[in-house]
Amino acid sequence: MKLLVTGGAGYIGSVVATQLVEAGHAVTVLDDLSTGHADAVPAGASFVEGSIAEPGDLTGFHAVLHFAARSLVGESVAHPGRYWANNLGGTLALLDAMRGSGVGRIVFSSTAAVYGEPEHIPIRETDPTRPDNPYGASKVAVDTALSTFAELYGLAAVSLRYFNVAGAYGAARERHHPETHLIPNLFKVAQGERDSISLFGTDYPTPDGTCVRDYVHVADLARAHLLALDACIPGRHLIYNLGNGTGFSNQEVIDVCREVTGHPIPVVTAPRRDGDTAVLVASSEKIQRDLGWKPEHTTLRSIITDAWTAVR
Repeated sequence: MKLLVTGGAGYIGSVVATQLVEAGHAVTVLDDLSTGHADAVPAGASFVEGSIAEPGDLTGFHAVLHFAARSLVGESVAHPGRYWANNLGGTLALLDAMRGSGVGRIVFSSTAAVYGEPEHIPIRETDPTRPDNPYGASKVAVDTALSTFAELYGLAAVSLRYFNVAGAYGAARERHHPETHLIPNLFKVAQGERDSISLFGTDYPTPDGTCVRDYVHVADLARAHLLALDACIPGRHLIYNLGNGTGFSNQEVIDVCREVTGHPIPVVTAPRRDGDTAVLVASSEKIQRDLGWKPEHTTLRSIITDAWTAVR
């Protein structure tokens, strides 16, 4: 198939683009490089530097895999307009271009941030979406648009709601600026780029007092997109959670990073951050049942080892 990957120069998008090329698809990456890296576009894929707000004529493409979005919670609170304009406005422009060009399939990169404070663990797709920041709210709005386009225009859409994505796929790794994720920041300490890491809150109602999160390997996550592409059904909008199904505490992540890197990684204890939930773990039973997806990299050590190998 001829496929358009928006945001395919970013961390997750580039891994998906790589797996699509490996599967024999003709891939074009569309990215404005505001957060992506041109050298992340896989060999064998075409690259167009541009914005989803002006995607141009998409005639000839069979489907779109959509990753282009702003994704920093803090920035979304400080500058909500940017998130509504890019994440929702840009996606609406993309959907209109798809409809005008006869492209009927889309796989959308969504987030666990749509759920906000969960009512129970693990989180299921049927749980209410109550985002507590503009980033999550913009993703819910896109889901609403996808459902509407499916109902009115026969669009075939799948939304994949990610939990914490980590690991690496070959040389493809996390390269965010600024970096807000725990594992790459721990690596910065191990590499001498930071003196220590801050541990926000040690008094949560968890076994060791630190927050618990669901980490899924980026290679497993990417594989789910290829399955979702084949699962698109005209006139329907399907939604699936993507997670490991196992929670790992911040302290566990720190301990494993120390072991893998061989560095002591000093930690400074800090107060809780507003909005941090004690436990966030996904139920991925639905995608396992419907599409046969199952994570292959289930241990924290394997996820962190792959990530560390890619940055050394």
